[in-house]
Amino acid sequence: MRITAYCVSVFVLAVSAAGCGQTTPGTAVIPKGKTAAVTAVVATTVQPQATTPAATFTPFYVYQDKSSKNHFTPSGYMPTGDCVNVDDGWQYDVKEGRSCTRITYDVICSKEGRKWAGVYWQNPADNWGSKKGGYNLTGATRLVFWAKGEMGGERIEEFRAGGLGANQMYPDSDSASIGPVILTKEWKEYTIDLRGKDLSYISGGFAWVTNVDVNPHHCTFYIDEIRYE
Repeated sequence: MRITAYCVSVFVLAVSAAGCGQTTPGTAVIPKGKTAAVTAVVATTVQPQATTPAATFTPFYVYQDKSSKNHFTPSGYMPTGDCVNVDDGWQYDVKEGRSCTRITYDVICSKEGRKWAGVYWQNPADNWGSKKGGYNLTGATRLVFWAKGEMGGERIEEFRAGGLGANQMYPDSDSASIGPVILTKEWKEYTIDLRGKDLSYISGGFAWVTNVDVNPHHCTFYIDEIRYE
């Protein structure tokens, strides 16, 4: 329990740190005589790229195949990305289609640094909440994905949907997560429950985070078919 709490707290810190120092909407001081001009900036309205009515929601892919029309990019390396390699075109023993995503967390490298790592799938790429983007995923009730470990026993402290950009100009409207998850050598389907969540603006489509304390020797794992349903 101590390890999980540590990892989740660091995860939240990393997600919000990228835009430190920017003005948070709703907290600006409006000079006398300039109310209209300043209010226009503070009350920025996010216009998501896509709106999917609840009655007609169809699977919306974070990742399907390397060559597919994926809606998010694994560009949000945490804390620095020095100890993580992501290959989203891995073509061996995939769950479905032509490719899956292979993730290698270099534990030895991480032990010499921050001792934890993670990756966010973002829209647009490299967006920590300072850029307009994201999607209106209202109507989705769950995020589903398949995952497995290379050796089995790899532990991922958290898999997450949303939650990106806290205290930034364009924060995600909500978040949900599962974890810790101990992976097996066989493909297994996992689900993040989204019922009751505000999905009107999601730019952090998917994320994972783990650390060296729970993976002292190795951590290579695979993810496929990440989608909102």
